[in-house]
Amino acid sequence: MLQQTRVETVLPYYTRFLERFPTVEALAAAPLEEVLTLWSGLGYYRRARQLHAAAQQVAAAGGSFPRTPEGLRALPGIGDYTAAAVASIAYGVAAPVLDGNVERVLSRWLALGEDPKRPGARRQLLAAAASLLQEGRPGDSNQALMELGATLCTPRRPKCLLCPIAGGCRAVSEGEGDPERYPVARAKREAEKRRLVVAVVEDGADEKAGVLLFRRPDDSELLAGTWELPWVEEEEGEPAAALAARYGGRWRLGPRVAEVRHGITFRDLEVAVHRAELEAGGEVREGREAGWFDAEGRAGLPLSSLVGKVLKKLLSSPSSAAADRPARRSPSRRRG
Repeated sequence: MLQQTRVETVLPYYTRFLERFPTVEALAAAPLEEVLTLWSGLGYYRRARQLHAAAQQVAAAGGSFPRTPEGLRALPGIGDYTAAAVASIAYGVAAPVLDGNVERVLSRWLALGEDPKRPGARRQLLAAAASLLQEGRPGDSNQALMELGATLCTPRRPKCLLCPIAGGCRAVSEGEGDPERYPVARAKREAEKRRLVVAVVEDGADEKAGVLLFRRPDDSELLAGTWELPWVEEEEGEPAAALAARYGGRWRLGPRVAEVRHGITFRDLEVAVHRAELEAGGEVREGREAGWFDAEGRAGLPLSSLVGKVLKKLLSSPSSAAADRPARRSPSRRRG
C-alpha cells in the first residue's frame, strides 16, 4: 500500500484491510472483487491484484513465505526493493535496499552525477548501500538509511550538520557543497492531455436511483476489474455512436451538465459529463458486465475515483427535471 501512496493516506485502508484479512490464507480465499473494493480509493489497482495473487501463491505453499530475495521476487508484485527489505528486516539477510529515500542519501554521499535510475548508476548505489550494512544487523541498517532520508537528508534543506554520515558525504565536502543538486533530476514525461465524454444513466428519478456502471475487463491496462461510468474519447467521433460501438446498445445523450478534471498516471483528463439514456431494447455488448447501482451498491464495488468525482460534481450541478428522467430497464446481469 505504501508504494506510490503516502502513509497518512494508507493508514485507514491498512487497518480495514487487516481487520478483514488477518491472515494470508484469509486474503487468498477472498474473491478478487472484495479485495479491489477494500483497495478502492488507493489507486494503482494492479498492486491489489498482485497482492491477492501473491497471497494465493503463499497459501498454496502451505503458508510459508520465501526467506531469500530471489524467492520473494518470484511472488507477483514483489520487486528488488520489497524483496530486499523483507529479506533483511524479517529474516536477517544481508540485502541492501534502494527506495527513494536511500537513493537520495546515497546519490549525495557519492555525489553521483547521473540519473540514479540508469543501470550503471543503480549498481553504484547498491554497492554503496551494501558497504554501509552493519554485520549481523542488515535490517536495522536498511531502516536507518531509509529513516535518514525521510528525516534529515530531505529533498529540500537537508540537515547536514545532524547527519551521522556527513563526514564521508561528497556532496557536502566537494565543490560548492550543495547537496540539493543530487540526485540528478530525470526528464519528466510530459502530461498527456485527453478529453473524455462520460455518460451518466440513471434508473429512475428519485434519490435512490441506480447509476449504470460497467466493469473493466481483467486484462485492461489501467484499473483492471474496477467499475466505471460509460465513457468515450472525444476524438472517437459522435459520442452516442462511439458509446454504442464500445458498450453496445443505443444511446441518447443530453446536453453537457458538468466538467471534471482528473489525473491518472501521466494522463491529464478533461471530462465532459452528460446525462444520457440507454434506449429500451438496446442490449449491452456480449461479455460486458454491467448493472444499475445505487449509493449503497456502489459502496460495495471497486470504483475508479473518477466515478465519485463525476457523481459528486453532477449532484452539485443543475440537473434535468425528474419528469425528464424516465425509469429504464437494466441492461445486464448485475444490480446493486
